[in-house]
Amino acid sequence: MNHNESEQFKWLLCPVCRSKTRIKMRSDTELRNFPLFCPKCKQEILISVTQFHISVIVMKRSADCTGVAEVSMCCKQSYP
Repeated sequence: MNHNESEQFKWLLCPVCRSKTRIKMRSDTELRNFPLFCPKCKQEILISVTQFHISVIVMKRSADCTGVAEVSMCCKQSYP
């Protein structure tokens, strides 16, 4: 795949632990109702992404996390 210098690519970060996931995105890519799995913290989160801004829709509960409210607070900032 040829990449133009003007295209911007970023790794999608986990909204829970801020680790790099296995998803790489372009700046013009949009995701809606995407089930993101983080290999580090083992969380599965339903997200939407527009211009690298992540919105958490639903998070599956686990022993490590108390629920959606905690994750939503982590996601109020856009990723640089």
